[in-house]
Amino acid sequence: MRKIVYLHGFASSGASGTVQVLRARFRADRVLAPDIPLDPAIALPFLRDFCAREAPDLLIGTSMGGLYAHQLHGHLRLCINPAFHLSQHYDILKPGHFKWLNKRRNGETEGKITKDIIAHFRDMEAHQFDGLDDASRANCWGLFGRSDPVVHTHDEFVAQYLPDHALWFDGAHRLNDTILVRDVIPLLQRLLPA
Repeated sequence: MRKIVYLHGFASSGASGTVQVLRARFRADRVLAPDIPLDPAIALPFLRDFCAREAPDLLIGTSMGGLYAHQLHGHLRLCINPAFHLSQHYDILKPGHFKWLNKRRNGETEGKITKDIIAHFRDMEAHQFDGLDDASRANCWGLFGRSDPVVHTHDEFVAQYLPDHALWFDGAHRLNDTILVRDVIPLLQRLLPA
């Protein structure tokens, strides 16, 4: 049985609709989707430990999840609309309370952003491409929405990774069932080991 780990975007959780579609499509595989801690100073070490323990065949990260996924060297990774500079999205990452889009496993329905959390994102983003080597570059793919109004990281991905590993899909920032079935799942089937 293959193991797939899905890393959700900001304000979401491991209970997102994307996870449900992936689990329905890859019934013979195990699809894991942890709730990512809000603070990157906690989240990145948590995800490194999680992936070391679970040894996924493929990591998928969307938006903020893509920011984390591409840093998890040693794993095959697909980053969909990766938000490499979340700290610069002042309309999204701003001090205060917000509602989670999906309830988290611990029952939380609301999160809180602090100035420290924003500073931790800035610190992580400044070092996110550290430690890249040829093997890590070869094991990372990017998928980018042509009409994404939120992040525009295709060119930065190409500058850091392999240009032929940066692919486009017709769509915006958030995934929907059409994009998953038409674009994401066929790419996953191509990337996943038999």
